[in-house]
Amino acid sequence: MKTGQSLPVHYLADDGPIGAGKTTLVEMLARRFEGVKILEDVNNPFLPDFYRDRPGAAFQTELYFLLSRFKQQQDIFQRELFDRLLVADYTFPKNRIFAYLNLSDDELMLFDKLYTLLEPQIAVPDLVLYLVADLPTCMRRINTRERSFEKSISEEYMSELIDAYHHYYHYYNRSPLLVVDTRNLNIVERPEDFEELVKQLSKPIKGKEYYVPLGSR
Repeated sequence: MKTGQSLPVHYLADDGPIGAGKTTLVEMLARRFEGVKILEDVNNPFLPDFYRDRPGAAFQTELYFLLSRFKQQQDIFQRELFDRLLVADYTFPKNRIFAYLNLSDDELMLFDKLYTLLEPQIAVPDLVLYLVADLPTCMRRINTRERSFEKSISEEYMSELIDAYHHYYHYYNRSPLLVVDTRNLNIVERPEDFEELVKQLSKPIKGKEYYVPLGSR
């Protein structure tokens, strides 16, 4: 639906741990602003084996994601969609966050060599939304969505992942960053939550800013 609204950015990317609500937000923003969605390939063939702790599956999983995201980014930006909002449910450095968490030292050395070659060719978002949520919120959301392979994700792994994200974005300075507390955010069932977030995104954001919605469950 055309609203006449626009955002003061061309390329916006969501990031955050599993269950933070990235893809849902991207879908709604793309629909509102008639934007181009950039959704990562969740059908990674190595992912089920990774969650079952099969030896070698972590390296295969991270390599697949790295190359898949690189190709997708290249394809999107070669289309020269200068008049459309681009909105992604990941940032490219996400590859490194997961790699440092999941790979052995030897595997990480090889991964980093490839990442270092690819990363300079990737466009930096005009704005990153870092969606934060605590462990109980992430686990509840994971358990209510229809991705069977995610059901085996442990609380210990999710806790480590949340900490890794916090550490990365604590030092992040490559683009403006809006940290969004999603614990009490329900953009699907409470339209006013989505409208308030859109209002925040319509303002120029400089450096690192924080948004804590007032809604409650």
